[in-house]
Amino acid sequence: MKLAQLNIALAKYPMDAPEIKDFVDNLDPVNAIAENSEGFIWRLQDESGDATSIQAFDDPNMIINMSVWESVDTLKNFMFRTHHRDFMRRKAEWFHRSAEDTYVLWWVEDDHIPTIAEAKERLDYLRNKGDSPFAFTFKSNFTPDDALAFELEA
Repeated sequence: MKLAQLNIALAKYPMDAPEIKDFVDNLDPVNAIAENSEGFIWRLQDESGDATSIQAFDDPNMIINMSVWESVDTLKNFMFRTHHRDFMRRKAEWFHRSAEDTYVLWWVEDDHIPTIAEAKERLDYLRNKGDSPFAFTFKSNFTPDDALAFELEA
């Protein structure tokens, strides 16, 4: 099984505003790092090569990022050991804080590409029921076997 992730963020500014230009200008380089990272499989993108114009929520300033990775470790390596980390440190400049979870992880079959609807369902589940093998955060350590056992119980 592979690891899917959804991350959402409510931008403080429209994507064409000068206040968020540094973030927007670095989407292509950071996406290229992701695609060339060990364990990367797939990422959600539109014709322009990123996902900032994909409107998955009612608020047009809510942006979405979704990808699939070989493992939790390969995703963490990209997030915390590449140039991506520098932009995570600056997220308060560009995005509102949220009292709710803004990302979710879950296991998918090897050849499965998750849909936005599936990802939103996982995020809602996490927000309502907390970490489980169905939808979890980095705080948990659920394995593909845990996810399979959870599905059998459901």
